[in-house]
Amino acid sequence: MKFTFDIKSPQQQYIQITAEIKATGKETTVYFPAWRPGRYELGDFAKNVNHFQIFNGDGSALKYQKANKNTWIVQTEGCKTITVKYSYYATDLNAGSTFLDASQLYVNPVNCCLFTDESYNDPITVILNIPKSWKVAHSLKVKENSFTAANYDELADSPFICSAQLQKSTYEVDGTTFYIWFNGIVKPDWKRLENDFKAFTESQIKAFSKFPTDEYHFLIQILPYQTYHGVEHSKSTVITLGPSYAVFEEMYKELLGVSSHELYHTWNVKSIRPSEMVPYNFKKENYSELGYIAEGVTTYMGDLMLFKSGVFNLDQYLLEMNKQIQKHMDNFGRFNYSVADSSFDTWLDGYVAGAPGRKVSIYTEGCLLAFILDIQLLKYTDNQKNLDDVMRSMYLNFGARGKGVTEKDYQNEIEKLTGVSMQWYFDDYVHGTKAYTTLLIDCLEYIGIEYKNEPVESDFGAYLGAKIMEVNNETVIAALYPGGALDISGAMIGDKVISINEMAITNNADRWAKFYRREDKEIVINRKGALVNLHLTASKNEYYQRYFLKPAPSLDKDHIDAFDVWRNV
Repeated sequence: MKFTFDIKSPQQQYIQITAEIKATGKETTVYFPAWRPGRYELGDFAKNVNHFQIFNGDGSALKYQKANKNTWIVQTEGCKTITVKYSYYATDLNAGSTFLDASQLYVNPVNCCLFTDESYNDPITVILNIPKSWKVAHSLKVKENSFTAANYDELADSPFICSAQLQKSTYEVDGTTFYIWFNGIVKPDWKRLENDFKAFTESQIKAFSKFPTDEYHFLIQILPYQTYHGVEHSKSTVITLGPSYAVFEEMYKELLGVSSHELYHTWNVKSIRPSEMVPYNFKKENYSELGYIAEGVTTYMGDLMLFKSGVFNLDQYLLEMNKQIQKHMDNFGRFNYSVADSSFDTWLDGYVAGAPGRKVSIYTEGCLLAFILDIQLLKYTDNQKNLDDVMRSMYLNFGARGKGVTEKDYQNEIEKLTGVSMQWYFDDYVHGTKAYTTLLIDCLEYIGIEYKNEPVESDFGAYLGAKIMEVNNETVIAALYPGGALDISGAMIGDKVISINEMAITNNADRWAKFYRREDKEIVINRKGALVNLHLTASKNEYYQRYFLKPAPSLDKDHIDAFDVWRNV
């Protein structure tokens, strides 16, 4: 196959793409990808296609019929090749999108490059008709604005940025060259950045024993507005971060966090891949229950590697763990739906919160379960083995050999180290909804970390059981604590708080709630235009809590030994 990219009118944000594909029979079926790696939900990229045309080798138009939203059946009898011409609307700028304006052409090929079964494994050439002043950031070798991919899988996994604003630096670890590319308005502190990136890279390679590829590219889009996103690829990652002025100041820890997370994905999910995704099937959903490994273990290890490498101190690391515990405790879906089922259902409702209390996050639950497993491994092996050993074995025995993994493979690798059955872990916590707060606290204590909680600062949250937010100067109930005071009184998500005990609410709901904390309350709410009175009886009950971790004030030798092995000292 051959793809040519033209950008004739970038202000219109349409990329003109020409695909030349071999044809071998009476009919050729052309597909547009239905999803992209790193985002296990349907993407429906074909919705951005315009001016779709198909021709044979002599330029004559061919007949075709659209079979479904991302599939075309082309009449190709007597044709050796076909040429497909179309425009792709590229207006979204995030870590997994395709974008065009006067300053850059940024492409995730899996968004906008079609394929056929017959040519899927053929070599692919890409030609870029871009301004001479533009550089190209890419994990494949670029020569005179063209590059080749071994097959469609490699093309789909190789995003690129073409821009005159690109800045680059490199560092090397164990024979692998790592490139850091910035695009956008940014003033990199290269020395600080290279030192920190090299440190967490060394820790990750040490954990796995070797790096999967001979080079790696951090493709970082710096934007002038608030954003945070990263997507993993085999030889690169794309990261979007902003605003520009904050990247090397208050958002620097986010830059480190997302970069470490995405680098860890090079092993975990790009190499250690669920068997349901070997190979990828871009025509439809690739259902898997292993999101708690792919994203959960990566979330845990991405931050832990920053701590192990010394880039984060213990307080900085615990702050990130605090966030995961807070998300876990605030999501009551943990009582209703397992992390394995939630992984399967990313294809159903994507990564949005969805129906309240229905599901959990594969990132948060997977992260905490990975921590619990890490500490259980320490306990069972007298502080000799941890989760690093499991993941290294998973990589060497499966990922490096191109073999997909199953949950049973994961369990077997764990039990080789523990020497005992870990079925309880999978039954109760991965596929079950058993509360694990007590187990989590025990694991934290094992390495000398104290778990604390206290009521949140918001009186509505702490004592009435509702999270509120200000929207257009109106106080809106955004979440309800099941069985909380407002839930029992009949409040609903979306209700607007009008008054408390006849006092009008004007961006001061928490202050009035605190004023009347230990008294009966009459609350008037606006529910879609109707005024509703709610009566709340005085109570000392507490609902939403704030959770935080801190080092224990003193540790005995056993705790110190466990902590040192956990940190890999």
